[in-house]
Amino acid sequence: MSEPLYSIPARFRRIENLHILLWLVKDISWAMLWRPLGIAMLVPTLTVAILITWQTRKMKSELFHNLAVVFWICANGYWMIIEFYGYDEPLRIYTTIPFSIGLFFIVAYYLVILPRERKKKLKLAAAALEVQEEVIQN
Repeated sequence: MSEPLYSIPARFRRIENLHILLWLVKDISWAMLWRPLGIAMLVPTLTVAILITWQTRKMKSELFHNLAVVFWICANGYWMIIEFYGYDEPLRIYTTIPFSIGLFFIVAYYLVILPRERKKKLKLAAAALEVQEEVIQN
């Protein structure tokens, strides 16, 4: 039995590659303390993450993982900004809110959505097998 092939349209892949570039520039700017560029890069990085989430919304696995990424970038961006302005010690704790929301999406996918999809797939396979057996018997 061969493993199912996973593929996405090329235009989605190009946007995901662009997203990696934007995210890296944002994080390098943060690491180098380039405040204006770091803050400016947050907007396109988050915008492209939201676009990717929208484009893949019909694939539950992609949707839930990309929602987690959106909230990760929100937490990451908030942390970067408060660190740039010297408020990271008293305010960093609030990054746990978007980080936790992202984690919620991952946990929900693996503990609820994926098992439900697998159960549904097994029922469909069993029904198809039943139909084939009826056809053979008749």
